[in-house]
Amino acid sequence: MTGTDERATVSTDHETATPSERRTGFVDSLDEGHRWLAAALGIAAIVATVYYATHPYPAYGAGLYLAIAEQIVAHGYQMPATIPHYTAGGVPFAYPPLMFYVTAVLVDLGVDPVVLTRALPALVTIAYLVPFYYLARAVLGSGRAAGLATVLLAATPDVLQWHLSGGGIVRAPAFTLAVTGLYVGVNLFRTGDRRWLAPGAVLFGLTLLSHPTYSAFFGLSYLVFYAAYDRTRAGLVNGAAVATGGLTIAAPWVIHVARTHGVATLTGAAGTHGGFGRNLRTVAGKVLDPSASLVVVVLLAAAVAYLVWQRRYLLPGWLGVGLVLMNEMRYVFVPAVLVAATVLSEASRGRPGDRARRLLDWRPSRWNGAAFATVVVLAAAVGGLYAADVPVKGGQGLPAFVNDDDVAAMEWVEAETPPDAEFVVLGDGAEWFPYFTDRTMLVGPWGVEWVSPSAYDRHLDLFEELSACHAAGCLTDGLAREDVQPDYVYVPKGTYTVRGEDEHQTAVMRTTMQAVETYRLVYENDGAMIFRVES
Repeated sequence: MTGTDERATVSTDHETATPSERRTGFVDSLDEGHRWLAAALGIAAIVATVYYATHPYPAYGAGLYLAIAEQIVAHGYQMPATIPHYTAGGVPFAYPPLMFYVTAVLVDLGVDPVVLTRALPALVTIAYLVPFYYLARAVLGSGRAAGLATVLLAATPDVLQWHLSGGGIVRAPAFTLAVTGLYVGVNLFRTGDRRWLAPGAVLFGLTLLSHPTYSAFFGLSYLVFYAAYDRTRAGLVNGAAVATGGLTIAAPWVIHVARTHGVATLTGAAGTHGGFGRNLRTVAGKVLDPSASLVVVVLLAAAVAYLVWQRRYLLPGWLGVGLVLMNEMRYVFVPAVLVAATVLSEASRGRPGDRARRLLDWRPSRWNGAAFATVVVLAAAVGGLYAADVPVKGGQGLPAFVNDDDVAAMEWVEAETPPDAEFVVLGDGAEWFPYFTDRTMLVGPWGVEWVSPSAYDRHLDLFEELSACHAAGCLTDGLAREDVQPDYVYVPKGTYTVRGEDEHQTAVMRTTMQAVETYRLVYENDGAMIFRVES
């Protein structure tokens, strides 16, 4: 048969192949790691779809973020000095501005703001798995282990909590930039190739312009990579070059904030959420939180011990830095899933005759198929349930701060109260209140970290105290003690949240507030009450 005949035969076979056979051929063309990556992307798509379908309003808060975008548009894309209505004097606009400008452009183009806060985080939560996979592959040197780590990350509640929720319009892109930058950093320090300097500097600069704590995670991780891969003068110079380049990119924003609000605004905000370091008791409290699975903690500790015994210190060191120096478990889980995937992948190989070696191997066999299906189904179930606001991690799901009743009440406020009216709002719906009503919310911690640590602590403590009130006397005493004098009080009915935790308002609150002359009920629906404060 001639070469032409062979090509004709191949072409005919392809044309007569069934759709199922073509799909099988595509899957077989992928290497093992990319098959796991495809599974992770599928899991993330399921999680995102479930979240979008079950959350007509985004989880947690994004009202302040949308208000910032609104102010950027109103100021002709110049940086506003303050964001009004979030406390009496407003809050400084000192946030890293990149994603707020992106949001402003999208809203200005006509994208529905609430839809944006539901859809954009979900899409980016799928997309960031791709750079994470390549980061994992660069660190672990195994496509299978990297793919497994990506599957684990796709379904980790502590990661989804911050990236899939409404605030993910800022945090999910920041995580994407940081993870991509870490991939660049691994290659920079491992090879010493200076061609990685420019992308590293650009990504660090964009991360600085997106979110402060993701920038801290970026920088600390580079120090870990330097210690693990290239403890030389050249490695130190390369790391310094990335840092200098990134700071140069972010310098116009830093200078603007320092001139507008003072350097203390930037330095003070770092301490309002606990700073970048914690004592060991606080670290232990995070790791051994009752909402965490003790089995998972023990297995992860055993995995770390195994790597230390093997004298493979990168992942244990990275995990330790995250635990001690970062305040959120979302950062800790980046090295944690790499640790877990490494040990699971190596355990699956075993000796040539071991059944264990088949557990994570993709080659066609009933053992491999069952193991792969089990991992994927479990991950999809955990991620999907959490996305549907089922508290799979122990007591906390993904609650929305507002519902239709809240939005209806806030629309009434916008239409029926004076523009200069000031409110105290109980519950987490307060975060959305200024955005939906264009009215001032007097007590709340959102954005106040940029004022001062003491102001933030005062607002947070008072907000939590007032939001837990279930009788008029409690509310009156708290307002009087702090000399807060609202024109109206907004009280949720039934179940609501305070800092993401469920609270239940009983009928006692309504009865006691109507029993005193201080408060007059002016609006009520199934989920909210609004009282005018009589002077």
